[in-house]
Amino acid sequence: MRLAFVCTEKLPSPAVKGGAIQIMIDGILPILSKKHEITVYSITDEKLSNYEIIHGVTYYRYPRERYITKVAESIKQFKYDVVHVYNRPKNLIKLKAASPSSRFVVSLHNEMFATHKLSDADAELCVNYASKITTVSEFIKKTVTDRVAGSGNKVKAVYSGFDPSTFHPRWTDKGKEIRRELRAKYDLKNKKVILFVGRLSVKKGPHLLIQAMDSVLKKHPNAVLVIVGGKWFSDDAVDNYGRILKQLAKPYGDKVIFTKYVPSDEIQNYFLMGDVFVCSSQWQEPLARVLYEAMAAGTPVITTDRGGNSEVISHGVNGYIVKEYNKAESFASAIDVMLTDKEEAANMARQGREVVDTAFTFTHVANRFNKVYMEAYNSEPTKMGVLRKPVKRGQRKVTSKTGKPKQKKPKPKQQTSKRKLKG
Repeated sequence: MRLAFVCTEKLPSPAVKGGAIQIMIDGILPILSKKHEITVYSITDEKLSNYEIIHGVTYYRYPRERYITKVAESIKQFKYDVVHVYNRPKNLIKLKAASPSSRFVVSLHNEMFATHKLSDADAELCVNYASKITTVSEFIKKTVTDRVAGSGNKVKAVYSGFDPSTFHPRWTDKGKEIRRELRAKYDLKNKKVILFVGRLSVKKGPHLLIQAMDSVLKKHPNAVLVIVGGKWFSDDAVDNYGRILKQLAKPYGDKVIFTKYVPSDEIQNYFLMGDVFVCSSQWQEPLARVLYEAMAAGTPVITTDRGGNSEVISHGVNGYIVKEYNKAESFASAIDVMLTDKEEAANMARQGREVVDTAFTFTHVANRFNKVYMEAYNSEPTKMGVLRKPVKRGQRKVTSKTGKPKQKKPKPKQQTSKRKLKG
């Protein structure tokens, strides 16, 4: 099968600047490229060539400004069997027009079917044009099926995962070695480390973890909060929220540490630093991939019951779920449980690694996507529809009983006074 991946216009592929989608693509390509002829489209980057072939996979990269236009031109030329459009359902409409004979799969990693992102007409077209739609969680699946009636037979949740060869659990010799080195680097020997990994964004909630430190330190005076991440992928610029975090952390001195951005090929090691990992999502998180990574590292997990997070974390089994997600005290209580009952925390951590080993490796992910691609390939290409032109207010056609448009009577001309109006 000739298969094309169309990444978003946000980040390049491979994941030289991180990104959940790009990391997942890097993970599944070595498996899928043994079965299919694959081309990956992404934006340009100073670290990457505009065209190259890596391990049998072809990469085309175009400037962000004309990205989808250039991709459409290329897809029109090559007419792939299946085109996988990542997280941009609206782009599907333009790409389908460029290659009507191709089958299209669109995967959703956010609430891209929200009304402020996609019109009713475009939502209908996307569902009609896609042979299959995959979502990163059941939560995101529901945003499609609730929006477009009858879409359920096309939509399937395909969870992400991790590379087991790069994640060494903390109880292995390699994991212990990496843990010692990183804790020494940040002067964390004999400390209880609370770990946050993610973008520094209010919807990720690191401010609540800093606020929770008052209560945590009363019971665990040797606790340290380590915040790993930057404002944006590979961007360490400090915005207004970043300044707020720094101000909140100032009274705690070395009890709160900011590492800044960590490259995607190193981040797996940082999960080993923590005695407990906290995913403090405040928004309806589609499903945070850091949860897979923390479980893979064998670090006990705390998260919120927001969006799809609880689909992979079961409270008291492989992690701890905070219900009152917007309260610092709720996080403080959960952290206290994990730091106090070390045996129970260790049990949850081992269960977490077993969960991801059993169902969430990149091999599992690749096999699930391959099944979707084959189903799309074996189906008839979806047919092109006719875009309805929006009817402007005051332009609605009125028909007579015969079905023909009624002729509007001409308005009588206004009579104007010969006398000039005084202004």
